[in-house]
Parts: sequence; C-alpha cells; structure tokens
Amino acid sequence: MTFQINAVTVYGKHPGQVRTVPFHTGALNIVTGDSRRGKSALLTIIDYCLASSDYPVKAGKVRTYVSTYAITLSAPGRQLFVARQAPAAKKNVSTVLCLLPQAPGSPAPPIEELAFSTPLEAAKDILSDFCGIDRTVQVPAVARAQTIAPSIRHALYFCVQAQNEIANPDLLFHSQGEEWRPNIIRGVVPYFLGAVDPEQAALRHRLQLLRRELSELEAKLTVSRALGPAAGQALALLAEAAEANLLVRGDGEPSFEDALHLLASVLSGELSAGPPSERDDDPLAQAMARRSELRRAHGATRMRIADLKRALEENSDFAGQAGEQRSRLASLGLLRVNWQAAQVAQCPVCESPVTSATATMAAITRDLEQLSGDLQVISSDTPALQSQLARHEEHLQALRSALARNQDEINEISAGLRALQQEPDQAQRAAHVRGRISLYLDTVAQQPRTERVEDNRDQLRQQIAGLEAQLSDDTQDDRLTSYLSLISQRIRDKAQSLALDHSKSPIRLDVNKLTIIADTPDEGPIRLPDMGSAENHLGYHIATLLTLHEWFSEHSGPVPRVLMLDQPSQVYFPPDHTGDPTLQGNDLTQLLDVYRVIDDTVRSLDGALQVIVVEHADLADPVFHDHVVDRWRHSNGQALVPEEWITEPDGDS
Repeated sequence: MTFQINAVTVYGKHPGQVRTVPFHTGALNIVTGDSRRGKSALLTIIDYCLASSDYPVKAGKVRTYVSTYAITLSAPGRQLFVARQAPAAKKNVSTVLCLLPQAPGSPAPPIEELAFSTPLEAAKDILSDFCGIDRTVQVPAVARAQTIAPSIRHALYFCVQAQNEIANPDLLFHSQGEEWRPNIIRGVVPYFLGAVDPEQAALRHRLQLLRRELSELEAKLTVSRALGPAAGQALALLAEAAEANLLVRGDGEPSFEDALHLLASVLSGELSAGPPSERDDDPLAQAMARRSELRRAHGATRMRIADLKRALEENSDFAGQAGEQRSRLASLGLLRVNWQAAQVAQCPVCESPVTSATATMAAITRDLEQLSGDLQVISSDTPALQSQLARHEEHLQALRSALARNQDEINEISAGLRALQQEPDQAQRAAHVRGRISLYLDTVAQQPRTERVEDNRDQLRQQIAGLEAQLSDDTQDDRLTSYLSLISQRIRDKAQSLALDHSKSPIRLDVNKLTIIADTPDEGPIRLPDMGSAENHLGYHIATLLTLHEWFSEHSGPVPRVLMLDQPSQVYFPPDHTGDPTLQGNDLTQLLDVYRVIDDTVRSLDGALQVIVVEHADLADPVFHDHVVDRWRHSNGQALVPEEWITEPDGDS
C-alpha cells in the first residue's frame, strides 16, 4: 500500500482561519452540494499539493479567500502533511512546499508552524518515495528521444477523473488531452502495471545513453572535419610536388598531419626526387579513377541502406499487426478447461461444457504459438538490422567525405597542371609549386584548429551491440500483453454488471491508442468514441479505473490508493440543469449501478482503495447516502470556504 488521503485543509488569509475536510481511508467518500460551493476545488487542491507544475485551482472564492492549501497523506504507520501556498501576486505558481512528517492521526498544524522551504522538484521526489516509486528506474518515452523517471505526477494519470474527463469518449486517463501527455502515459504504463524489470530498465537506459553518446560523437567528428583545412587540397599539392620532381610520391594516401609535414619538408628543401625522369603516372587520371571507385561504392552503400530500411519497416508493420492479432487470440483464456472432464472447455459465464470449442481452442492455440514464434524472430532480427543500418550509414558518410576530398584534389591538380604548362622549364615549375605550397601552409596556420576529438566509435558500437544482445531476450512486451489481457477481462466483467453496450464481446484496454476497444463479431473492433451514449463512456471509464486499481493493489503497484471522481451524475443531467438534484426512473437506476460497482470494488479490496467523489446529485439509496461525508448546500450555508471568511458581496465562486 502506498498512501491515501486523510484530509484536505485550507487556511484563510486572516489569523485563525482554518477549514479541514476529513475523509475515511479505505472507503467510498462522497461530498455532495450545489454548484459553486467548492466541490471540484477539492480535487484541484489535492493535485496542486502533489507537486503540480501549474496552479489548477479555478478562479473564484477559493482563490480569493484561501492563502494556503494542504493535504494529509496516510500510509501504514506513517503520515505526511503537505502544504503549499497560493501563488503570490503576479506569479503563476508557488515553487516551494512544506512537507511535515507526523504521527498517524495528528491534526493539521497551525499555519505559524509551517516552513515552506522544500523546492518543487525535491518535493516531487519526496512524494514519489512516499508513494513507493523507484526513482532509479528509467523508462523510454514513446516517440521521444529521452527516458522518463516515473514520479508521483505520472501516477496521478490513473487516480483522477476531472469533470471534463470522466465521461469523455476521447480521454480515458487524466491529462491525456494535454500536449505530449499521451506518449508519456504510454511510456509509464508498463512500469506502474509491474511489467518492467528494474534491471532490464537500467540496461535499456544505459543503451539509450550509449546510442546518444555515439550520435553526439559522430556529430563532433563531422564538425571537426568540417572546420579543419581541406585535406584534398593538401593531397593535390603533394601530387603537384611529385610532378615538379620535388619529392617521390609514396604508395597509399597519407593522413592530413603527414601531408602537412611532407609539404613543409618540400618547402624547406629537405626532400628531393633527384633528377627528372620519365614517368607514366598521371595524378589527374589516378584521382579520377579513385573518384569512379568512390562513386560506385557510394551507390552500392545507398542501395544497401534502402534495403535495410525497407526490411525494418516490414518488420515493424508485421510486429504491429501480429501483436494486435495475438492480443485478440489471447481471449482464448476466456474458455476454462475442466481437467476432470477429459479436457472439455467450459463457458466463462455459465461454466457448462462446450465440447465444440475443443477443436477451435486447439486451432487458436496453434495460431497463437506461431504468432509468438514469429514475433520472437522479428524481435531478435531487428537489433541486428539496426546495427547494420548504423554501420552502413556511417560508411556512407565516410564515402561522402572522401568524395569531397577527392573533388578538392582534382580541382587543385587541374589548376596546378594549367599553371605548370605555362612555365618554360623545370626550375620555374618547381618554384611555382613551392609558392603554392607556401601560400597553403600560411593559410592553414591562420585557421583555428579544432580540439582533437578521440574517435572511440568502435568501442561504443561494441558496447551497444552487447546490450542489444542482452535485451533481445527481454520479456517485458510479453508480460505487458499478458497483464493487459487479464485486466481487459476484468473490465469486461464490470462493464457487464453495468449493462454497457458491447460488453458481451471481448473488451480490451489498448495502451497504444489509450482507449477501450470492443472486438465485436459483426462490426469488428469498436473504439470507445464510436460506442455512443454518455452512459457507455462513463461506465467504461469507471470500469477501467476501478480494474486498474484492483491490479495496483494486488500487485503492489506504486500508485496512490485513491481514485478521485468529479460528478459522475453529470451524464444524467441536462447541461443547463439548475434545479433539484434528484433523479427518477432508469437514470436513477443506472447511476446507482455505477455507485454500487464502486462500493463493491472498495469493499472487495478491504481497505486497500479509497474513492473520493464530488457530486451535484444527492440520492436517498443507502449505496449513496451512507457514504456522504459532507453536504455543501445553499440551504445549510455549508461550503469549502466558510461564509464568515467572505468579506465581499456574493459573486463567482
């Protein structure tokens, strides 16, 4: 168990003004009341105190008359009081918090005892630790070149359903509609469900760091080559010097530093090729021949890169389709086998024998095993293909650099030959070449020399290949698929108890699309936005979040054991409803079913889950009435902000 919420406390702007709203842990808590009484502010206050980077409390009386917000968090044998001031004038948010460990059962302290000294990021780390989140784990962010350290902020995706989210067909999780949040949610889901092996996560993080280091090193080497003097010009001058009989040209291509040393030696007169002799070698022809070889190699490498990219795309497409098909075939688990009845399958609803399902089960099992084998082959091939692609792309870059140097050499040789043809004798030619070499060396001396970059790419590639080999057998994806299959079956059970549309078909939680999908036999897959009816949207939200919290509780998921819901009954009221908050007929039955499912789940978890609901409705049925902890109505003068704090005429709240 991580933590639940004992109370929400607000401090007024005048001495002695303190208001505390207590909650029961391990139970369903309902705060009902009229509009503009501060109900929804309870959830935004909890969000703000749990290290929010913005100020979610809406404008109104709460903002006007409250100076400090606080929550009391309760864990087994521990209690943590968290307070955060309202932003000062002209500031967007307060960046320091007060975190005060307390003995269990301690009340909120006076505001004079609060010391706001913990920076926001440090407070986030402390709250994450209090929640049981392993801060050493790094998980990759989907579609982003970075890793994520899961925190309390990520855990809240599964703990809050705001008023505009709880029945929204396009948003299943809290904050899903904000920029970049969907990819972050996809990235942290495996960790909170327990599918991430911490050791494997560390290896994945190390692999990502090495890949980034290799990419940065290649960029530095490219910049270093670009900022350095042209190596092709130095080679061309060596060829001219050989033509002018100033040196004997050796075999192979010297390094840039060696070329500079040879040119300096020619200029100082240390090197001489001896008397002129007839030579058959033509430096321009040799340079052109090297260019042809380089262009052929360049074309072959580009074709190989295109083939590798095509293979990776085919692997990715196949893996996506096969993974989706395997998820559908996983519904085989719905048919249970009666081992005392000669392997006869049983219906998951009435448990009667289904003898005709045996052959079907065998066929599905074979298909599932074949798909798993194909996916395993694809997962083992992909790292090797990626490694080959990286090597060929690097080779292509090297060929491009060589072609550039070769072009410089050709240009320089051509210019030198034209100039030499105008010289009347060998001595003048030699003097002309020495002059060109002198000018080149003077230019090189004036250019800034870049810091030498050590080329250890081979070592990095070896480490990357080793980690890829270690991770090739990682079963995280298989574990996640298995967990989601089990969770989806439970969501279906709750959906059936709420009589939701399509609940008789297999239901699955799709963490890639972040929605619920019903696999119907006639219409195919139907996503939540296409199901129609706000009752369905509300019901599937409730079924999904309750099921996830059951899973977190049973598997020690590091998520707060609290689910906060803002006005589930809004589905059954017209948008402009301002009258008596009561319901009749089928709407009342449907809403009571929602609360009955919530209450049954809370009771089945025996104190391991707390649900806080703020509501406009007020129902007489015990499943609702017995869990009301506060009523904030105009008729009784109750609200989050006491009337005696209000010093201005009534307005927006």
